[in-house]
Amino acid sequence: MPNFIDRRLNPKDKSLNNRQRFLKRVHDEIKRAIREQVKSDNIIDVDAAHGVPMPKRGADEPSFRPSANAGDRQYVLPGNQDYSPGDRIPKPEGGVGGSGHGRPGMGDGSDDDFIFILSRDEVLDLFFEDLELPDMVKLNLKETVTFKPRRVGFTTAGTPTNINVGRTMRNSFGRRVALRRPNDKEFQAIAEQIAELEKEEKPSESQRRSLQSLREELEMLERRRRRIAYVDPVDVRFNRFEKQPLPNANAVMFCLMDVSASMGEREKDLAKRFFVLLHLFLKRRYERIDIVFIRHTDEAREVDEQTFFYDRQSGGTVVSSALEEMQRIIADRYPSNVWNIYAAQASDGDNANGDSELCAYLLREHLMRLCQYYAYVEIIDERESDIFGATDNGTSLWRAYRTVHGKMPNFQMTRISKPADIYPVFRKLFARHQPIEMRK
Repeated sequence: MPNFIDRRLNPKDKSLNNRQRFLKRVHDEIKRAIREQVKSDNIIDVDAAHGVPMPKRGADEPSFRPSANAGDRQYVLPGNQDYSPGDRIPKPEGGVGGSGHGRPGMGDGSDDDFIFILSRDEVLDLFFEDLELPDMVKLNLKETVTFKPRRVGFTTAGTPTNINVGRTMRNSFGRRVALRRPNDKEFQAIAEQIAELEKEEKPSESQRRSLQSLREELEMLERRRRRIAYVDPVDVRFNRFEKQPLPNANAVMFCLMDVSASMGEREKDLAKRFFVLLHLFLKRRYERIDIVFIRHTDEAREVDEQTFFYDRQSGGTVVSSALEEMQRIIADRYPSNVWNIYAAQASDGDNANGDSELCAYLLREHLMRLCQYYAYVEIIDERESDIFGATDNGTSLWRAYRTVHGKMPNFQMTRISKPADIYPVFRKLFARHQPIEMRK
């Protein structure tokens, strides 16, 4: 029974359809492999191509074969010179069939495993597939002011840059066939006959008549070809575009990070990893969103992306300064009746005496009434994760924020202690869920 495999190439010589079918077939295994790599590698490496080990079993292309349990069959088995009926045949080393069936990367899996290379776009699509900013009740949707061109077929009028060559030549060919426009083969055949007759030094009367007839026929074909153009204006087709309105929902994400002296290199590294993942997620999933970066010690200031991730700074800790700076920026540039406001904050929980209560007050009475969603990530020591990981005990900032978490459904908080915690926590904070009604 033959196997039928579609190996037709796309116009760009890439079998994209077959590649996408393969990705769909091994979707879960690829996602698992990417997550395992991200837990062990740098978060920044998410934004790159990945080689994913895949088991050969289950990744083969489907094929047709006769059913083993139906129909009548006759088998002809070849003989051998090594065994007789009743002899015991030893098993081949390495399991049945001489090859292993372990997981990728386990043992000698060269026969069963292969490396599938994913592009940067494919990695990010799989990585952020089921994540999004919480889809709460939108504060405001501005009137549609932006448009995106969308292909909607063909038209007979347009600019030269939008000519569809394929459709134009198809129309031209159909018209030439219908009107029986002479082609090059007909001209070549008559020209060869004329050349043969012209070679005769003393042509007969019949040859002269044939030569004259062929010349007249060639002239007629030439006139006919001039009358029927190769490409006529009626053949030309242009790509047609329509302006597709895009809902212009204004959104802004505030990123607040503690860079004070209490944040050691480990804590700062974990915070940066979390915000790098958040930055990749926002840029990948949302085209129209502003990102505001705020760093703070005992005073807060708005910085650019480069400074936020890479500049070194230390000092005391006053967390309320970052919240006050965020409130000031909202009042100046992002009014809550126009913008959908989101925020993410990372800190080790250390704060000046009495400032944690002020932070909770600012959130309860002001910021949470303006924000669609607020996520707080506290970075704790690995030795403390077993003690404080699942309790309300901990730093003064954590205890103060718990009073906000109990009253505001659009406020979420969690803890991380090591790089492997970042992605699970990120999924928990930004997983797709049902809309939440904000409390006023």
